[in-house]
Amino acid sequence: MLPNKIVAFAAWIALVLCPASSRAQSITPAEIAKSSRSGPDLTLPLESKSVRFAVIGDSGTGDAPQYEVAAEMEAYRKAAGFDFVVMLGDNIYGGHSARDFERKFEQPYKPLLDAGVKFYAALGNHDDPNQERLYKPFNMNGERYYTFKKGNVAFFALDSTYMDPKQLEWLEKELRNSNADWKLCFFHHPLYSDGKFHGPDTNLRSQLTPLFLKYGVNVVLSGHEHVYERIKPERGIYYFVLGNSGQLRVHNLRPSSEMQTGLDTDQGFMLIEISRDKLYFQTISRTGKTVDASVLPRQSKPAEVSNVH
Repeated sequence: MLPNKIVAFAAWIALVLCPASSRAQSITPAEIAKSSRSGPDLTLPLESKSVRFAVIGDSGTGDAPQYEVAAEMEAYRKAAGFDFVVMLGDNIYGGHSARDFERKFEQPYKPLLDAGVKFYAALGNHDDPNQERLYKPFNMNGERYYTFKKGNVAFFALDSTYMDPKQLEWLEKELRNSNADWKLCFFHHPLYSDGKFHGPDTNLRSQLTPLFLKYGVNVVLSGHEHVYERIKPERGIYYFVLGNSGQLRVHNLRPSSEMQTGLDTDQGFMLIEISRDKLYFQTISRTGKTVDASVLPRQSKPAEVSNVH
């Protein structure tokens, strides 16, 4: 077997000589980086009958960092065996032609799609709902908001750009009727964020938090701010911001007592494993570095609704 440096040099030569239009299908910068290091540094326990999935947000640029993140996702899929991905919005930036969907989704995630991994998308402010909700690989089934269940986990995909009364009524009904052990909501605009560019959406927070508290939502995933951030639990609910799977806003996080961990210097994605009463997660950078990992217990009961802030 060739030494890693020789393999990396050969990959670089292939990248340089390959026409720009075919690079995404042949070799990416992430493959060069991977050739000079060992396999994935997986921290998940991979317990029997657990629910395992990946999370990406603000991904659809079609640029090299998106392809690098996608290559890391495939490497970790082989190690962790996740079979679906949650998308937190801004899935396709710019145009929405067939070529855009190919270059900004189908090509970067081709190894995952070929392996049978399903993607579940939420809409962001840069997305075209008239096209993306009808795009079969996003599994939205023509709806702006929807729910699905995997094992003991219920997922609620919301359209945070247009949070109208009809959607709130739908959400309350679905949360009330759910008997899942874990309830996870995902949408684009964060209720809590220490990002300097956007910050938290306090109006959306006032609309959603009472429902989350009343019906025992456990986890909330959002994008929009082009960073990664884990917020200290708010009223017992776990909040994550992950908007750096394609876009990145460098040094955008402000110091905060509410932040447990943050990353604003590189792109990345998350892995989550839910098994019985525990949630394990691992946040991984574009270069394969684990930047955050922990285990979170399932909350014993819903928090009180009063004093929502």
